[in-house]
Amino acid sequence: MNSLERLLQIMETLRDPVRGCPWDKEQTYATIVPYTIEEAYEVADAIERSDFDALRSELGDLLFQVVYYCQFAKEEGRFEFEDVARGIADKLIRRHPHVFAVQTEMSIPALHQRWEAMKAEERGEKATGPLSLLDDVPQALPALVRAHKLQKRVAAVGFDWPEIGPVFGKVREELDELCAELTDSPDAERVAEEMGDLLFVMVNLSRHLGHKAEDVLRAANNKFERRFRAIEARLAAEGRGVGDANLAELDAHWDAVKAEENS
Repeated sequence: MNSLERLLQIMETLRDPVRGCPWDKEQTYATIVPYTIEEAYEVADAIERSDFDALRSELGDLLFQVVYYCQFAKEEGRFEFEDVARGIADKLIRRHPHVFAVQTEMSIPALHQRWEAMKAEERGEKATGPLSLLDDVPQALPALVRAHKLQKRVAAVGFDWPEIGPVFGKVREELDELCAELTDSPDAERVAEEMGDLLFVMVNLSRHLGHKAEDVLRAANNKFERRFRAIEARLAAEGRGVGDANLAELDAHWDAVKAEENS
């Protein structure tokens, strides 16, 4: 028995009505989703840290999520792991004719263009109602990731600014609209809407600069955490905690940490 067969058998045993684990037997597609998302982020975290021992483990956890869903579907007579593996293998071959059919040299932009054309054709084949360019952009994606995908999808048909200048103008416009809503008695829903518009156009700015907003914000989070931990270490060296320092002291430590990094 190979490793994959062993894993599938373990999953089946965990879900066995008689021998199975009480917790695993109670799970459904929906209850497992949060764990799947968490495991995907843990894979990303291991890669960012270049921790390949952790990556091996996290990839196993993520694979287990796939096996879990396949077990649900097998119990319902829908499909099995083999069907999933066959399906992705067939799709990869279909979408890479320049590799698996006729060997041809293609530029990266040309490959992207053909990839998107194939995906559009597949969406048309699966559609049961009016076809939209935005079909199959999942609602469950993190908001920054989904905004980037929506913008990229419509940009492919020309619904986009051709240069970055107007994007900066739109950022200023949305910021002004947000400020205008912050009156003496602001409407919370209107403020939230304008804040959302500003975030959406910031994703667009990031895209025009060649970056994914999710990635740059994650990097900013990591930088903030690193610097704040350094503040905590500086205060601890003084025998103090962050709760013992006022805002001016915290700002001074922040500036000092920032200066050390920049030097």
